Order: sequence, then structure tokens, then C-alpha cells
Amino acid sequence: MAEPIVYGFPRSTFVNIVRLVLTHKDVSYVFNDLEPVMGKAEHLALHPFNRVPILRHDDFILYETDAIVDYIDEVFAGPRLTPKEPRARARMNQWISAVNSYFYPYMIYHVTHERLVFPELDIASDEKVVAHALPKIEIALGAMERELAHDGDYLLGSELTLADFYMLPCTFAFGLTDEGQSMYRKFPSFCRWRAGMENLSTTRTLRASLPPREPIPHAREWATSHRPKC
Repeated sequence: MAEPIVYGFPRSTFVNIVRLVLTHKDVSYVFNDLEPVMGKAEHLALHPFNRVPILRHDDFILYETDAIVDYIDEVFAGPRLTPKEPRARARMNQWISAVNSYFYPYMIYHVTHERLVFPELDIASDEKVVAHALPKIEIALGAMERELAHDGDYLLGSELTLADFYMLPCTFAFGLTDEGQSMYRKFPSFCRWRAGMENLSTTRTLRASLPPREPIPHAREWATSHRPKC
């Protein structure tokens, strides 16, 4: 079988979830940067909803991060990241859903875009969007703090799972903002988890392979297409 191909752009939170999982399982893959064609026919032929990531494995094309990482974890060799026990697997899926619903939207769409992505494109931040998000992020981090305070090194205690790799990229990006750095100090168990995740050889390997952070040209469209209304 040919090496899998990951399509996306380098700073995408969900693209980096997929890349972390592939790296952890020691799967060699090709990264195809779609930035020059985002939203154009070449991209939409792979993902009709104008998003990333996309995985191609031989003649099989798959989009949606949940589906992609489940496929990777099942098909490729390497350490399994999905628990066998039903309740542990359900707990993992609960955290993945929480990332999709409560962490990512507010950490990334609301704060990281306003504090990092838009200013890099000379688009002024919307302070109402940031202010709306911060209390919601604090609730999310509080829930994570309580779980980590008594359960161990990872979201499922001693077992590293897909849930940890889901959580890491958006908490990394939010941590680049002043608001993130200030808020994180309130949550010591979360900070311990994050330090451990950042120190994994998987994370260090992926970070070393990424290009320097640069503005995201196609993000100009986000200011009108899906900027939160607050």
C-alpha cells in the first residue's frame, strides 16, 4: 500500500490532530498543503464542505477528523489509542465530543482567530467575540481540571488515547494568546497534563517537522464567512 496522504494547511487544529496520531503510530505519510487552493475546485473535490483535513489511502478518500483518526488507529500498526473496554471507550468519545463542542469553538474560533489569525492579516480583533468566549473556556478547563486532579497523567487516567491528541492542538494554540497564558495558571492539573503531552516524543517530532508559523491567507474569508456573532 502507498503512504497515506494528509491534505490540509499547516496551522489547522484538526489537521494536526491527524498528524499527531500518525506520528504516534510511526506511520510514514505525505503532507499536501492545500493553502493555495483552499475553497477552490481542487479542494472541494476532496471535501465538499470546504474544510480540512482529508486523508487519502490508496484509492480511499476520507474526510472528518473523527472518521480519519478512527480509521488510522484501526488500520495501521503501532500503539492502539482506542480503549477496548466499552466504558473507557465511551469516556474517550465523550472528551472528543467536548473538544468539538466546547473547547475548539471558543478557544480557536473565538479567541485564537481574534488574537492571532486576524491581526496577522491586518484585521482588527472583535473584543465582543473574545469576551463572550472566555467564561465558556474557563468552564471547560474547570471540567478538565477536576478530571485530571484525581485520574492520572491523561484524560483517561494512565491510558494515552485519541482524546489526549484531540485536546492538545487547540490548547496549544489558545496558550499562545495572552488570555490563554493568564487563564492556564488557574489550572495546575491541566498544566501538568499539557507539559507531559508537549514533552512526548510524538509531539516534539511533529513540532520539529512543521514550518515556521506564517499568516493564513485564506483566513481573510473567515472574518465574514464564519466569524461568531456576539
